[in-house]
Amino acid sequence: MPLDPYLADRTRLLEGLTWEKAQADAEAMGRFLEFHRDPGQWTAPDVSVADHTVQGPHGEVPVRVYTPRGEIRRALLWLHGGGFAGGDMDMPEAHLVSAELSARADALVVSVGYRLAVNGTRYPVPVDDVHAAWKWLTASCGLVSGPVGLGGASAGAALALSTAVRLRDEEGSGPSPDALLLAYPFVHFPTPALDNETAAEMRDLPPLLRFSTASIEHMVRNYVGRLSDLPPAAMPGAARLEGLPSTAVVLSEYDDLRPSGDLLALQLEESGVPVRTYLAAGMLHGHLNRTPALKEVDRSLDFLVEALSG
Repeated sequence: MPLDPYLADRTRLLEGLTWEKAQADAEAMGRFLEFHRDPGQWTAPDVSVADHTVQGPHGEVPVRVYTPRGEIRRALLWLHGGGFAGGDMDMPEAHLVSAELSARADALVVSVGYRLAVNGTRYPVPVDDVHAAWKWLTASCGLVSGPVGLGGASAGAALALSTAVRLRDEEGSGPSPDALLLAYPFVHFPTPALDNETAAEMRDLPPLLRFSTASIEHMVRNYVGRLSDLPPAAMPGAARLEGLPSTAVVLSEYDDLRPSGDLLALQLEESGVPVRTYLAAGMLHGHLNRTPALKEVDRSLDFLVEALSG
């Protein structure tokens, strides 16, 4: 379907902008930030929020715990995206998503402030942080009667999948998750190409809403340190996928990285892993950073709740 009318209208803010121009010009950066700022006030659901730290192999890892007011029926470790080098626990993809999933699923949700790939930090350090948070969560889940899931968005989805592969393969690394929740995952390099129809539909999007080959290469080189001979679990679409838990994949329709999610779903199915997908029609990559007032954001959250609930 066409790009969502609300998003299509807001793309005018990005006309003529490049990332270089946005970084160099305050007015241009203001337009970029305004594009990502939805009007109206999001009303946070009634969940309690508390910050903690977890000890990991590289030092303390900040986590934010979301607890529903009623009975805790399930739990989830959730990882924001940001190209491995950006994002934090305050961004909507972390805070809003965690709060909404906690309330909608009666779930204890733990959002992780894993170390970013900056200043020389590289794989597997972010995965080590996620693994430490997972062990902390599962050690604390004695009172949770239901499933315990692991999930994330974009680069966070890659970290979640990498962690699940480690938990499956390494003895003593901790219990495997009961479910994987992956939103618009970026898990392959090289990234598969868009089909011709989708490429034509996306041709007129502003450059700031596209992932060029150069930008994808930069993300991977910055995260892993090279572009060749990558460890399979670094971009885990290359890892062995047999024996992983039931997986739910959310896809954004207008997304250069969508072919990675499409391919992952096929790989999981061929590997005997139960998999379900949801295509958020008319949405751009990162749509869980937008307001749940958008129908497809709301539906994506409900899809993740259903997947976590079993």
